[in-house]
Amino acid sequence: MAAVGKPFEAGVVVRDLELMERFYRDGLGCPVVRRSYVPESVAAPAGLGGELLVVWLQVPSGGRVKLILPQVAADPAHSAPALAGGRGLSYLTFHVEDIDSMVSSLVAAGARPLSEPVVVRTRGGRISFWADPEGNAVELVDEGGQESGSRRSN
Repeated sequence: MAAVGKPFEAGVVVRDLELMERFYRDGLGCPVVRRSYVPESVAAPAGLGGELLVVWLQVPSGGRVKLILPQVAADPAHSAPALAGGRGLSYLTFHVEDIDSMVSSLVAAGARPLSEPVVVRTRGGRISFWADPEGNAVELVDEGGQESGSRRSN
């Protein structure tokens, strides 16, 4: 059986590319590594609908997030539902080393917490769920699990 050869990429269909790029770049620390225009001649046969703008952001721990901006709305009467025409992800998970500073970054980047308390302790550390500026859910996982100023014993 063939194995996956490169780090995982997740595509997120967006309405405001600048806003979402700023959120993932500044709020989550994912730098832009590539931008691309995908013409309809490629996107339509691939099941992505019409032409697209795509921005790839590198996740520091590995993998990439692709922000996908459709340039024209797909015509449902003339085609099957496009992959870039809907939403299907439940949430994106980012593993972080310092959840407290990341929470501050997300607030500054326009995200809103999806739970109270904002950070929840788990058996393996701490987690926090957020809505990005367009409402997509983002999970932060801090496997170190230490709260600011606390000590951890083994």
